[in-house]
Amino acid sequence: MLTFLLRPVSILYLSSGLLVTAQFGGDFSPRMNQVSLTPSHIINRNVGLKVEGSSFTLDGFPFLIIAGTIHYFRVPREYWRDRLLKLKACGFNTVTTHIPWNLHEPRKGWFYLTANLDLTTFISMASEAELWVILCPGPYIGSDLDLGGLPSWLLRDPKMKLRTTYRGFTKAVNHYFDKIIPMVVQLQYGNGGPIIAVQVENEYGSYHRDNRYMSYIKKALIARGIKVLLMTADNGDELTRGHLKRVLSTVHMKNIKKETYDTLLSIQPISSVKPICMEELSVNQGNGQSYGYILYETVITTSGLLITKNHVKDRGQVFLDENFLGIFDRSTDQLTIPKKMVYNDNPTLRILVENQGRLAYGEDINKERKGLIGDIYLNKSPLRNFKIHSLDMKTKFIQRDLPNIWKPAVFKHQGPAFFLGILRIGNDPRDTFIKMEGWTKGVIFVNGKNLGRYWNIGPQETFYLPGPWLRPGSNEIIVFEEFKPGLEIQFTNISRLGY
Repeated sequence: MLTFLLRPVSILYLSSGLLVTAQFGGDFSPRMNQVSLTPSHIINRNVGLKVEGSSFTLDGFPFLIIAGTIHYFRVPREYWRDRLLKLKACGFNTVTTHIPWNLHEPRKGWFYLTANLDLTTFISMASEAELWVILCPGPYIGSDLDLGGLPSWLLRDPKMKLRTTYRGFTKAVNHYFDKIIPMVVQLQYGNGGPIIAVQVENEYGSYHRDNRYMSYIKKALIARGIKVLLMTADNGDELTRGHLKRVLSTVHMKNIKKETYDTLLSIQPISSVKPICMEELSVNQGNGQSYGYILYETVITTSGLLITKNHVKDRGQVFLDENFLGIFDRSTDQLTIPKKMVYNDNPTLRILVENQGRLAYGEDINKERKGLIGDIYLNKSPLRNFKIHSLDMKTKFIQRDLPNIWKPAVFKHQGPAFFLGILRIGNDPRDTFIKMEGWTKGVIFVNGKNLGRYWNIGPQETFYLPGPWLRPGSNEIIVFEEFKPGLEIQFTNISRLGY
C-alpha cells in the first residue's frame, strides 16, 4: 500500500463569505477567452473539468473559473433568476451553492424540496443563465448557519459525535445522501447538466476529529453516482489537515501567508500527457525538483510487457494498485504485468522513482536528469496521461505534517510508508549514532533534519546524529521506509561504517 500519497491542490485561492463570494482558479493567459465556455456551448461532453498543472481544462479546452456563491435558500425563489443573471452580468461564469441539511430535513425523515428549497430548479436556472455550478452538499457546510447546517435533532443522541464516523452520525448522513444526491446526479456535467465539481464537506481541517471521516464522505458521494471533479476547502492554517487523497484541495482566504502558497505548491500533483523528469516539474516556484523521490501514476487497461528503454533514473519501484510488481534500475528495464492482475476497473500503475544522486564531474553531467526522462512502454505503446507527485524530502516537506494522518503501527507494514517515533531524552543531549538494523531501505529525519539514506545492503551501518540537533524532552523521528520496516530504531555510541 502506498501510504504517502499527496493530493491535488490547484485552485490558487478561494474566498468565502455569506451570500456572494469570489473564487478564482486557472491560467490567466490572454491566449483565448477561457470564460466563454458555457453550458450551451459544449454539446458533446466527455472528460469534464480537469486539473492540468496549475490550470483547468473543461473537456480539453483551457478554462478559467470565475465563480460567485449564491445560497438559494437565502434568496427568495422569485429572485433566483434575477440574481443568477446579475451574477452572469458581473462577468462570473460559475455559481457555487451549498445544500443546508438542517433546512431540507428539519425533522428526521421529513424532507422539504419545494418552494425556496427546490434545489434542482435552482441548478437548472443556473444552466439556463449560462452558468456552471460547483455544488457543496456537506453534510456540514458552515455558512453561518445554525449548527453549520447540521440538523439539531442529531443531538438527541446523547453520545452523538458530529462530523465523525460515529455510527449514529453516518447512519443519518447516509439517509440524507440517499435522498439528496440522486437528485443532483442527473445534473452533472456528463449528463448534460451544469455541475462541474462537488465539494467534499467544508473546512474539515479546522475540526479534524476523525481520520477516517473525509474518506467516508468521499466514498459516500462516489457510491451514489458523483463523477465530477471532487474538491476540499480549508483556510490557510488548516490546509494540510483537510486535504484528501485524489481530491483537489482549495484554500479559503483566511489566514493566508506566503507559506500557504508554498504548501499548495508542495502538495500539488501535476497532470501531464507524457512523463516529466524532476528538473522540469512546475514545483518550487518553477525551479523543478532537485532531490528525493517522484511518483508517477497512470491507468492501464491491459496486461503485458512493460519496457523502460533505460528511461528510469535511477531506481523505480513498480506497483499495480497496491500490488508490488518489481524494480526498474540500471540492470532491469522490463517487467511483466500478469493478465490476472488487470481487472475490469482499470487499475492504476504506479512507478516510485528514487533520485540516487547526480554525477559531480565529467562530460555526462549534461545527462543527469532524474525521474522518468522519456516514455515507458506497455506492449510497445507509450503510456499516457500521468499524475505526478513530487516527494523532495526537504525539511519543509517533512515539517508540514506529512502524512497528516498517523495510525498506530500495530502490524508489519509492507511497501512505501512513513513511520513516526518519539525519542525522549534528558538535559544536555550529546552526539550519538542511529542504527537501522532490521530496516530495509529509506531515509531518516530527526526533528526535521535529514540524516541521509540507509540501505541494508550496506556499507554504512550507523548514521551520525549531532547533539545540537537533539533537544531535551521529546524528539521527533520520521523514517521513510521503501520496503520492509524494522521493529525498532537503535542508538549507539559506536560508529560502524561497514568498510
